[in-house]
Amino acid sequence: MVHPLVLPMALLAKSSMLSQTSRCAWRSSSSTALSSSKLSFPVMDPSSGKEIEEDLFQDKRVALYFAAGWCPMCTRAFEPSLETFRQACEESNKPVEFLYVSSDKDSDTATQRATELNMKMVPFGETSAKLKKDYTIWAGSEALQFGFGRRSGVPAIVVLDKAGQELAFLPAEAQGPKALSSWPMDDEMAIWGV
Repeated sequence: MVHPLVLPMALLAKSSMLSQTSRCAWRSSSSTALSSSKLSFPVMDPSSGKEIEEDLFQDKRVALYFAAGWCPMCTRAFEPSLETFRQACEESNKPVEFLYVSSDKDSDTATQRATELNMKMVPFGETSAKLKKDYTIWAGSEALQFGFGRRSGVPAIVVLDKAGQELAFLPAEAQGPKALSSWPMDDEMAIWGV
C-alpha cells in the first residue's frame, strides 16, 4: 500500500493514469457555468477580501474544494495529501487552482481556513450555500439546512471544465487521497484558457 502522502506524486508520475478522462455522469443542473468571460459566482481572495477575475485561472485546472476546518477527515486525513498533490502538479507544469467552499461555522473561520490553505474562496453564506445545493455536497452537520439528499459530505472536489461545468467529481470523503487519482489532468477541457 502506498503511503497517502506519496500517492499524489506517484499518480503524476504515471501520466497514463491521469490521461484517462473520468467524466462524471452527474452534471449540475444549475447555472454554475461561465458566462462568456466570468464564473456565475464570485471568487474572493481571502487575504484581501476582494473579488478576483477569471483570468487568474488562465492555463490552470480549476476545482471547487468542499471542506471544513472542524472536520478531521479534511484537515488530518486528506489535506496533507492534497497539498502534496498541488505541489506535484505545479512541479509537473500542470498547475491547479482550488476554490474553497466552506462548511465552517462562520465567515471569519472560513476566511482564515482559505488563507491557511492558500486557496481562493467562494464567499461564505448565500453563495457557498447555493453551490452546496447545486452540487449536492455538504457536511453532515448541515443536513438540517440542506436536507439528506446529498451525494457526498466533506471533503469533496468538483473539477470544473473550462466552461465552468462539472468535469469530474472526486469523492474524497469516501476514498480519501485515492480520489485524487481520478482527476482528468490531461483532458484539454480541464485546462482554462486552452
